[in-house]
Amino acid sequence: MMIAQMTAKHITISLGLMITLFLAGWTTFLSYHRETVAIEKLASLPDAIMEDVIAIILDKQGKPTMKVITPKLVHYTENDTTNLNTPELILYRKSPQPWYVTSKYAKATQGIENVDFWDNVIIHHAADQTNPATVIKTATLTVHPNQQTADTADFITMLQPNLVVKATGMHADMNTGDIKLLSNTRGEYVPSS
Repeated sequence: MMIAQMTAKHITISLGLMITLFLAGWTTFLSYHRETVAIEKLASLPDAIMEDVIAIILDKQGKPTMKVITPKLVHYTENDTTNLNTPELILYRKSPQPWYVTSKYAKATQGIENVDFWDNVIIHHAADQTNPATVIKTATLTVHPNQQTADTADFITMLQPNLVVKATGMHADMNTGDIKLLSNTRGEYVPSS
């Protein structure tokens, strides 16, 4: 009888320990799960919202390399992403005339490593010693400010004095002014009036 009572007591204690361990594990899991969900929710919320922004980025020598103008900027911690409404990006280069990029929307990722423009994208620069005045219109454009390049796979229309060129896809080196049209290129000479 004594052995049966001790076995029952051991079973009860063992069962109690197992239940306690299960509840401790379950509580830890729920706590961790809540923290993970809370962190995910925080990452999807903006950490900064600015209005009427004019930001100038300088190089190591203190010379401007880029200027961003936008009526509204929303920054997210996740992937260091920034959404811009009706932005104007000005890229300064070795030539005295900078490049201007405007659109209805833009999104910068990884800081300013890549800036994706979409909806009524217009790129332009005034004439300088080596390049004519140029206006390029497209649906989307990715600008790489640190490399001073821009790319699109979409249809483009490029306007220069007395010339209209249409093509699909483009790569532009904004520092040198070289524009490479990728396919289906057609040009039309337009005499000045």
